[in-house]
Amino acid sequence: MPVWATLLALEEDGELRVGVVSAPALGHTWWAVRGGGAFADGTRITVSGVSAVEDAQLCYSDFKWWGEYGLQDEFETLAKRVWRTRGFGDFWSHILVAEGAADIAAEPVVALWDLAPLLVIVEEAGGRFTDLAGNPTADGGSAVSTNGLLHDAVLDALHPPG
Repeated sequence: MPVWATLLALEEDGELRVGVVSAPALGHTWWAVRGGGAFADGTRITVSGVSAVEDAQLCYSDFKWWGEYGLQDEFETLAKRVWRTRGFGDFWSHILVAEGAADIAAEPVVALWDLAPLLVIVEEAGGRFTDLAGNPTADGGSAVSTNGLLHDAVLDALHPPG
């Protein structure tokens, strides 16, 4: 699979300010600067306007991880609610959200170095990026990115009962 990338981010005074993702095998580069918007190969990108979970496309990295982190039932319930699911994973899921090609990307386990530039790109494209607890961070050990309109509903769906 040619889905790999080099991810770079600049943090300044505790805030992620710049994000760059270069995917040479796909032939694309994405970047964003705080307050300056998000771009793919020089063209400005924005998230989708999908406002219902039932109309959304959900991307995820690895189905088995949801079970390993005790969220199998919650993930399956969400996956059955959405219009379509795709297991693209890693950086590409979140980039698809930023471009408006997908509406939700979620990963139960991931590291800061996999997410730092994606937070800036998704947010500058008009979306929302948090960990599963809803904290706006790239260093929470998990990740949820959406077009913003769906974010609270997705977090509610992936929150274990009790």
